[in-house]
Amino acid sequence: MNLGNCPRCGKLYALNFRDVCSNCIKEIELEYQTCVEYLRENKGTNIQELSDATEVSIKNITKFIREGRISIENAPNMMYPCEVCGTLIREGHMCDSCRNRLTKDLAGAAREVGQKDNGSIGGRTYNAVDKLRDL
Repeated sequence: MNLGNCPRCGKLYALNFRDVCSNCIKEIELEYQTCVEYLRENKGTNIQELSDATEVSIKNITKFIREGRISIENAPNMMYPCEVCGTLIREGHMCDSCRNRLTKDLAGAAREVGQKDNGSIGGRTYNAVDKLRDL
């Protein structure tokens, strides 16, 4: 039996598929049910109002949305924060501007690595050929 400390409450527990202890699983399920019930009664709410009314953290509500447990398709005001800058978004983990910046940075880094590799590989190849001629 594998044991670990629950990241939510710190108690020792038998590791399971949820990576939290059974007491915390029950608490998470209660938080989820509370959110769902509030959303049924208040369809136009946003994530801050939901968090304030249910006392469930925005982080946990965002997790429910990302897991697909809470649908935001029919909730036009429901958005959650971008993981990078905190701008409110409706899908994914990053807003468009952070995603574009990351793509641009990665492309630039790939170009730099490609330029370094091309120059040094070519130089080594010619050095090896030159050494063979000297023999």
